[in-house]
Amino acid sequence: MDGWQTLHARPVYTEGKWLAVEDRTVQTPQGRVIEHWPWVITPDYVNVLAVTPGGEYLVFRQGKYGLKGQSLAPVGGYIEPGEDPLSAARRELLEETGFEADEWVHLGRYLVDPNRGVAQGDLFLARGARRAAEPLADDLEEQQLLFLRKDELETALREGQFKVLAWAANIAFALLAGG
Repeated sequence: MDGWQTLHARPVYTEGKWLAVEDRTVQTPQGRVIEHWPWVITPDYVNVLAVTPGGEYLVFRQGKYGLKGQSLAPVGGYIEPGEDPLSAARRELLEETGFEADEWVHLGRYLVDPNRGVAQGDLFLARGARRAAEPLADDLEEQQLLFLRKDELETALREGQFKVLAWAANIAFALLAGG
């Protein structure tokens, strides 16, 4: 499967640092040339499931423009230019919840849509989370911080209450890692 090549990329649309769309001409490993291959560029991001020393998991109940109704969500946000994923995860946890954590487990870096670009997401488990400051979140959506027991978190995951795939994956991978 190696050997795909971008022969040409033409910008079609750009919206600041949040979105760029390109019209690409690509060549497959077998030499076939495909014109008008859409490519979407968005910032890479982090998601974090934090757990307190007492075994409470920090998640949000929130709505987003593209969701129908409310969803549970882990902490998350974009990685700033020049920032490494762990630093972004620590920053997002502190900004959104006011919590810091002692132990960080990187659960992996995953592609969102490898055929069309989009972004990569780094998923984390943060153990030993404790309040260190007041939240400084400037998110557009309203969100309510919840503290769930492990059984409540597992039930929410099984019932599909995490409506975004990356969020559900973050929770599942964190639980598998002994979160």
